[in-house]
Amino acid sequence: QVQLVESGGGLVQAGGSLRLSCAASGSIFSINAMGWYRQASGKQRELVAVITSGGRTNYADSAKGRFTISRDNAKNTVYLQMNSLKPEDTAVYFCNVDAWTLLAGTRDYWGQGTQVTISS
Repeated sequence: QVQLVESGGGLVQAGGSLRLSCAASGSIFSINAMGWYRQASGKQRELVAVITSGGRTNYADSAKGRFTISRDNAKNTVYLQMNSLKPEDTAVYFCNVDAWTLLAGTRDYWGQGTQVTISS
């Protein structure tokens, strides 16, 4: 019904930048919140940032001032610009979309995850 395709992960040095993208496709009637989560090895998945359909944003304390979430509603795409990256940002980053489809109603969808590795 809804497919999420993430891109933009990779290996960068500390202090560098990466931009993640997540494009949603399928039988989407509307998208509410879009967000990014991450899961480091041996740890629980945690929220990084979320953006509502109206453009309101919320960030984890660890992301404030360094990461910026944005979305292009025409493209059903959410972005995460990550600057001043630190080794502790190393994790698999997952896109999450709260979408409404005729078949399933409103529910969450998850991307497959993209690896972000920050070297010191």
